Amino acid sequence: MPTGTELARPFLPTRDFETSKHFYEALGFEKTLDSEVAIFKTGSGGFLLQRYFQKDWAGNFMMQLMVDDLDAWWSHIESLDLANRFAVPEPKPPAMQPWGLRIAFIVDPAGVLWHIAERRPGVIHDA
Repeated sequence: MPTGTELARPFLPTRDFETSKHFYEALGFEKTLDSEVAIFKTGSGGFLLQRYFQKDWAGNFMMQLMVDDLDAWWSHIESLDLANRFAVPEPKPPAMQPWGLRIAFIVDPAGVLWHIAERRPGVIHDA
C-alpha cells in the first residue's frame, strides 16, 4: 500500500449542524472548513461534521480522543457547562475502566459518545 501523509477522518452526524459546530468550537477543536460539511481538527486527528442525522446510527457512534492530561481536559470540560449550553447529558468524570484506560465521557448534540481517554506511558497503541 502506498504511504505518505494519509489521514483517516470519520464523518459525524449532526441533528442541528450549527449547534454541533458551536459545541465542538466550545470544546476547543479547530474548525478548518465551514461549508456543506465542517472539518474540525485537534492534534494530529480530526473529523467532518455532516448535515445528516439518523437517530439509531448517531446513538451508536463513538469517538475516542487520546489526551496526555485527562485532569486538565476534565477541568476544561466542566468549565463549559455543556449540559446547560447544548442540552446534552451531563459529562461523566474520569474513571478507570475495566479495559485499563482512565476515561471521561461526553455526548455531543447528535448523541455521539466521546471517550476522552488518558494515554498510558509506554503503551504504543495509546499514541
